[in-house]
Amino acid sequence: MVGLGEPDDAAVYRLDETRALITTTDFFTPIVDDPWTWGAIAAANAMSDVYAMGGEVLFCLNVAGFPARMGAESITQVFTGGAYKVKQAGAAIAGGHTVNSPEPFYGLSVTGMVHPDNVMRKGGARAGDALFLTKPLGTGVITTAAKLVGPGAGALGRQWRLRRGKPRLRKSDLDAAVISMLHLNRCAAQAAQAADVRSATDITGFGLLGHGSEMALAAGRETGVGLRIFAGAVPVLPGAFDYIQGGYLTRGSERNPASFGKQVRFEPDVTPEQRTLLWEAETSGGLLIAVPAANVERFIAACGEHGQAAWPIGEVVAGIEGIEVTAEA
Repeated sequence: MVGLGEPDDAAVYRLDETRALITTTDFFTPIVDDPWTWGAIAAANAMSDVYAMGGEVLFCLNVAGFPARMGAESITQVFTGGAYKVKQAGAAIAGGHTVNSPEPFYGLSVTGMVHPDNVMRKGGARAGDALFLTKPLGTGVITTAAKLVGPGAGALGRQWRLRRGKPRLRKSDLDAAVISMLHLNRCAAQAAQAADVRSATDITGFGLLGHGSEMALAAGRETGVGLRIFAGAVPVLPGAFDYIQGGYLTRGSERNPASFGKQVRFEPDVTPEQRTLLWEAETSGGLLIAVPAANVERFIAACGEHGQAAWPIGEVVAGIEGIEVTAEA
């Protein structure tokens, strides 16, 4: 049902009239110092693609590489953190593969299940749909700040302190980012299914505007619509704008506008910091969901039942191409 034809979040294979398999994989190098937390974040991030397609996770395989010098205790903690999040998803680790690697990496190959009629794709948004985001932005800039000036920063961090006038990372800001990255998108997907949503994606390396551009392009081909996003309504993690002003940016801040910039138009009242945040890469970000107008109240109620936050950040509009970004509605 879903393969190489469109840039969707996972592959989907129909088994029969009521079951379709979802399969995906994702892994990355350490994003935080603590190995358990890194493993848990990597697992949540990998499973997110199944939730972005509207499914539930069945089982996962570990995908990992570690340098020979890395201690067994740390490696165990990485796997334990990942297994904890998979169990939290109601699934299981069923095996995997590990190799020697000069730089550590960890993630999962994930298999999920969805009813064929309930698959959520990047295409399918319709005019009048309301856009909701289920996690705040800012994980990319905050974890970059942690690498450069946090407690575990090395020589590069010391050079950065000298060049930037000794900026400080607030532990509370990093803690908030970690909590956000650890949160599974499972409840958000369940709320979307309760509201008959058929268009969604998760926000990761391409940032809100990059992944939103993929949604807008797919929907534009189908129904001639685009997205309008209100920058002032987008939720932001504590401290994110401070770290942007301090220059703690990922490579996504340049790569994403270079790749998707032709599809995005900013109104003059959108600040430079807001533009950067909307382009910035995220790790284990939330779902961007296009909710049919008639089902918005049902979606909000379902989010409340699941304890899931959701912020209305825009709308799907007929007659525009790509994404328009304004400061306010």
